[in-house]
Amino acid sequence: MVVQPFHDEVIMTTKKLGSVLVAAATVVALAAPFPADAIVGGAPDDDEHPYVGQLIFYVPSAVDPRFDTPGGWFNCTGTLIDPDTVVTAGHCTFDVGVDGRDTGGDGLSGGNDIWFSTAEAPIYTGLPPSASFVPSGNQARYDAWSAFFDDNDNGWHETSAVFTHPQYIDSQFLVHDLGVFTLSEPIYLDRYGVLPTEDYLDRYAGQAKHTALFESVGYGLEDSGPKMSAGGDTRRKADRQLVSFRGVYGLRDIAVKFSHNQGGGGGGTCFGDSGGPTFDITDSPDVPDNVIVAVTSFGLNYNCNASGSYRIDQEDDIEFLSQFIG
Repeated sequence: MVVQPFHDEVIMTTKKLGSVLVAAATVVALAAPFPADAIVGGAPDDDEHPYVGQLIFYVPSAVDPRFDTPGGWFNCTGTLIDPDTVVTAGHCTFDVGVDGRDTGGDGLSGGNDIWFSTAEAPIYTGLPPSASFVPSGNQARYDAWSAFFDDNDNGWHETSAVFTHPQYIDSQFLVHDLGVFTLSEPIYLDRYGVLPTEDYLDRYAGQAKHTALFESVGYGLEDSGPKMSAGGDTRRKADRQLVSFRGVYGLRDIAVKFSHNQGGGGGGTCFGDSGGPTFDITDSPDVPDNVIVAVTSFGLNYNCNASGSYRIDQEDDIEFLSQFIG
C-alpha cells in the first residue's frame, strides 16, 4: 500500500497557470502515504467558507528535477481560526524557507515563505511560468514569484511566522500532521473556523457515527491519475460520513477515514486539499457548523479514491494550537 501526502508542486505552464504536479514523488522524497490535494466530486463552495483559503509555499531543500539547484513550490489548503492565524497540515509547513533560504534549524519553525488567499479562485494570472527559468534560474524564479505574491493587488497575504507540530517527523508525517502560520496583516471576517474540544470526535464512536455528517473543503484536484489531473485552484466542498477511527496502518485516534462517495453530492479529497478542514455539520443545536475536527492529510493512491484525515482534537494538538489563538 502506498500512502502519499496530498500537497502538490505548482507547475506554471503557458497552457494552464496554477496546475499541479500529481507525481509529487518526482519532486520530493515521500513517505509511504501521499499528502492530499483537491476535492473529488462535491460542489463549488459558493462562499460558504470564506475563512478557508489556499496557500502556496516554498521549500528551499525540495528538489525540482527541471532545475540544477534545489527549491520547490507547493500548494495546500488552510483555515483561519482568527484574523491572523491559519491551521493546516504539518507537511504544508515543514521546512518552509525564510526569504528563500533554509531556516538553518530543524524545519519546524522559523520560515515565512507561505502566502495565503481566501479568494474562491486565487489569482495566478501574470505569474511567469517555470519553463522560462529552467534549468539554471531557480533563484530568479523565487525572486519573481515571491514578488508576485507580495503584491497586494494579487490578493495574496504574506506570512510572518510558520510552525509545525513539535513531534512532526517528515518521514512519518501522518502521525503529527499539523501546522499553523500567522499572517503579517489580519483578515477580518464575521466568523472563523473553530478548534474542537479535546476528544471531540469520540462523541461519534460506535453507532453514533452513522448519523453524523461532515464536510471537507479544499482547493485540490477534482480528478487525478498516474498520468493525468483535472481541476484544482478553486474552493470546493464535499459532504462526507465518518467511516473509521482507524487510519492507515491501524493508527487509531491519529488518522481517521471519511467516506469517499463521488455521487449524491458527496465526494472526497485529492492532491491540493492537504491541510484543508473537515467540519462537523451534524444537524444538532449543540454543534456549530464551523468546528474543525480534522485536516486532510494523505491519499492511498494517485487516483484520489481513498484518503485519510489527521484529527486535531487530541491533547497534544490542542496544546500546540492553543498557544497561537488570539
